Amino acid sequence: MSVNAIITDNPLLKGSGLPDFANIKPEHVVPAFNQLLAELEQKLTNLEADVQPSWSGLVEPLEKITERLSWSWGVVNHLMGVKNSPQLREAFETVQPHVVQFSNKLGQSQPIYNSFKALGGSDAWNGFDSAQQRIVQAAIRDAELSGVGLQGEARDRFNNIQMELAELSTKFSNHVLDATKAFSLTLTNKEEVDGFPPSLLSLAAQAARDAGGSENATPENGPWRITLDFPSYYPFMQYSTRRDLREVLYKAYVSRAAGGELDNNPIIERILKLRQELAELLGYKTYVEVSLASKMAPNVEAVEKLLEELRGASYDAAVKELEELKAFAASEGVAEANDLKHWDIAFWAERQREEKFAFTAEELRPYFPLPQVLDGLFGLVKRLFGVSVTPADGQAPVWHEDVRYFQIADETGNAIAYFYLDPYSRPAEKRGGAWMDICINRGKVTENGVSQTRLPVAYLVCNQTPPIDGKPSLMTFSEVETLFHEFGHGLHHMLTKVDYTSAAGINNVEWDAVELPSQFMENWCYDRATLFGMARHYETGELLPEHYYQKLLAAKNYMSGSATLRQLHFSLLDIELHHRYHSGSGETPKDVRDRIAKTTTVIPPLPEDAFLCAFGHIFAGGYAAGYYSYKWAEVLSADAFAAFEEVGLEDEQAVKTTGKRYRDTVLALGGSQHPMEVFKSFRGREPSTEALLRHNGLIAA
Repeated sequence: MSVNAIITDNPLLKGSGLPDFANIKPEHVVPAFNQLLAELEQKLTNLEADVQPSWSGLVEPLEKITERLSWSWGVVNHLMGVKNSPQLREAFETVQPHVVQFSNKLGQSQPIYNSFKALGGSDAWNGFDSAQQRIVQAAIRDAELSGVGLQGEARDRFNNIQMELAELSTKFSNHVLDATKAFSLTLTNKEEVDGFPPSLLSLAAQAARDAGGSENATPENGPWRITLDFPSYYPFMQYSTRRDLREVLYKAYVSRAAGGELDNNPIIERILKLRQELAELLGYKTYVEVSLASKMAPNVEAVEKLLEELRGASYDAAVKELEELKAFAASEGVAEANDLKHWDIAFWAERQREEKFAFTAEELRPYFPLPQVLDGLFGLVKRLFGVSVTPADGQAPVWHEDVRYFQIADETGNAIAYFYLDPYSRPAEKRGGAWMDICINRGKVTENGVSQTRLPVAYLVCNQTPPIDGKPSLMTFSEVETLFHEFGHGLHHMLTKVDYTSAAGINNVEWDAVELPSQFMENWCYDRATLFGMARHYETGELLPEHYYQKLLAAKNYMSGSATLRQLHFSLLDIELHHRYHSGSGETPKDVRDRIAKTTTVIPPLPEDAFLCAFGHIFAGGYAAGYYSYKWAEVLSADAFAAFEEVGLEDEQAVKTTGKRYRDTVLALGGSQHPMEVFKSFRGREPSTEALLRHNGLIAA
């Protein structure tokens, strides 16, 4: 293919609509961005020369530029997450600096900033609706946070920092992926797999076959390959009776990307130093202040007050949980009972849970095959929000044969949104975890004088166990919760009624409120009607026995003090590193973690624990100085779910009415109003922590 052919037929230059995944290749990336950025530079220059402080003379033409870029760059970023390869990485790293450069130029455009300021003070302002006003206010704030006020050397330095931070975060992420892939444990005799449930034996045999050299590996006779990929690592820690092997695996997991060529320690130091310098250039004391400038939380004191309130409620509970775990291990007569190590916790917690609630996480898997869970999820959104989800496979190109495509329709049967679902783990090319991302934004589009609404499309990505040996993907209950969580983000994106792209769905929603709709959905996994609507045995069709439901409810808050404390550990560590830590102070980021651990863990981290080296949320994702957002939003989501509990979950009419109010506020309003206003219009008051503490069993109902 000649270079010209690549450029004229380049699928990354479509600029709108569904990406042509079947035909996008890594070699398209560089020519596409060379051409696209040149075109956008020209458009920006033309706009700056003739910018008018009006909606049609400023906001609309600017949105056309940003939309083109975010569409093409979004596709490449998406493929980096789900179809990573050395060729794609190389192309990504080649164009990333140019994308950052252009974004800086856009963010620092003086004519555009001045025009927004003029628009904010113009006669037109009072005629704008709240979405338009918030878009203008956000544009002014974002320009200021992008260094629009900087001149000369300060601006150059700011831009160099942005560039270096983007490169470091990509490098950080690649190191974690590579370190996760680099380690594996091949087990060859039966006593090494003692305690394994059938699902792990199947997965480990499949991993051995996939790795080559063991084409005949079977679940019964092995060999079995265990990796640091979470669907392999975590069940191993829960079920393997071999304490020595658990120790090996645990230490490998917590020291990922902490040494050798993949060492993220120097990257962490550098990122923190650059973020602090960036904050000072913008006139802030610390990076936390920069982060909070665009969030719902008013200041760092408010964040720390909330975290401390939750820490106070969970610390003693976590200490008590560990004591109970030791007592339980002692009752089983094991030598390590008085000295439980990190690699013993998941194992003994799972044994104690089986004993206490008389079921295993594994026993429930057969009741949660993916197709059925989807039916249950779609039934719930029909019940709450009146929308129907139907398969639309074959109507959109996909990046892997396992990817599904769905349509969402309103009460009248009209399509209002679409989404892709990429459910299974593919450790060789797909990053771990689960996420929702934007493929296409909702917005009013005018082509040749005809206006129409462009429908939103979401990516939903999970990493659950794939179908193995002729069985469907059988999910753990926690994988079911994860799917519901990501679907909540998807609904926020897809059920928006806002027609201005910049405030539609999750756009322009303060980051610490963005988890509200996702965490809200998790609560429904414990709702009787929802659970029994999907939990049937995949072979017999038998409904989940009632005693399992009662046990699930009883087990819901098992170790919840420890789970809450773990999240608070991450949140407080993130704030400390971005607010009080200074490189060169004699303390390393690891020292900071060990110090924070004194009040946020009940067993101190091991000396070789390098958790920060794999903490992608804050070093390679959007949660820097914002990890607290999970807890902040959880207060909102628990309180939102409490609105349904108060009217009675069995009262179908009341649930529908409340669901409609939730859809018309939390889901429909997107970023068109401040999240506190959105919350108050749903709930009629400000949020309280009471529902969250009650749901977690940390205060009495």
